[in-house]
Amino acid sequence: MLKKNCFFLGTVVAKYSFKGEVLIKLDTDDPSAYQSLQSLLIEQEMGLVPYFVERAKLHKTQLLRASIEDVKNEIEADKLIGKAVYLPLNQLPKLDDDKFYYHEIVGFEVIESSRGVVGKITDVNDTSSQVLLEVDHKQKTVLIPLVDDLLQKVDKKNKKLHISIPDGLLDL
Repeated sequence: MLKKNCFFLGTVVAKYSFKGEVLIKLDTDDPSAYQSLQSLLIEQEMGLVPYFVERAKLHKTQLLRASIEDVKNEIEADKLIGKAVYLPLNQLPKLDDDKFYYHEIVGFEVIESSRGVVGKITDVNDTSSQVLLEVDHKQKTVLIPLVDDLLQKVDKKNKKLHISIPDGLLDL
């Protein structure tokens, strides 16, 4: 499976037992949604490799304790530590109409309340403490903070994101 057809679930951060169990630090607001995983994809040098999950349960708040088929000892578990874990996009939980996943809004048109059409979202940068929309505005990329106070309406059907932008932000 290609990485572009998947979403990042978390990272294998530690082994849990001598039987090969691993702890996966989940990158999600709802860790309990992933307790019944039957399979997952772990990033290896050759790409995403599928693994079957025998058992999974929450361990503390953001950790998933997983017993993975074919990983039966500490040596095999050690090889997975630090590896990224993915799932196919079709396994994302459905969201209400006013909520969205970042990958869903790439290509949406940004509409500003007083300026009208600003441009199209080309990417969502969530690598820093502030999530930023990368928007193609007049043939250059502008960064717009994605914060609840600025977000007015999400129109998934028409692929439009209505926001309020502080004065001067587009001129930077």
